Order: sequence, then C-alpha cells, then structure tokens
Amino acid sequence: MHDSMKTIAAAGVLLLAAGCTQETQNKLGRALQNWTGTNGVLEIYAGDKLVRRFIEIDKLTTATATQGSGSRPYRFGYGVFDENLNMRRDPGEKKVYFEISDYSTPYVFFENPY
Repeated sequence: MHDSMKTIAAAGVLLLAAGCTQETQNKLGRALQNWTGTNGVLEIYAGDKLVRRFIEIDKLTTATATQGSGSRPYRFGYGVFDENLNMRRDPGEKKVYFEISDYSTPYVFFENPY
C-alpha cells in the first residue's frame, strides 16, 4: 500500500472513531488489535506458580455472544503449548487452541520481549 493510501485510510479510521461512543471505540480498538495480532505470550498461574504457557500467539480474542451483542466471559486463541516453560518452541511442541475464563483463570498476557 502506498504511503498516501495509508494516510487516507488512517484518517478515515480516525474520523469514524471520532463519531463513535467510547464503548464503540473500545470495540473498534479490540477488533483492530485482534486483526493485527502480536507475538503474544499467555501465562496461566495456580496461586503464585506458573503452570501453563502458550507462546507465538497471534491474537487473544474475547468471545462474543451468538445472539445479541454482548461479550462472553472467556477469551480464546491459538498458540504453541510451551510444555517445558522455556519460552522457546521446541521439537514436539505444537500449536493448539485454548480458552481461558475471565472469572476463574489467573493469567498474564503480554508481547514476547525476545
């Protein structure tokens, strides 16, 4: 995409966002983040102990209701199950689907710093 087209597209998104409510802007922001993705890491804890880690996550998505416009109380995505918790994809570690509860799963999601 040419720089001028990128500028026009960015201006259009800003104008659209300016006319939206804060809630709509937040939804738009989440949709853009989900669409662009990051090299994310998801760590799941049991108390203060790290028990699961998923790496190379492209996006972490908030589930939406199948009927209505509300969101559901869980998030889902695809990531490599880092079985030995070493922050690297080792032979045999595969990309898997996961879901985490907003209510009962203590987790931290962050962009991989490495």
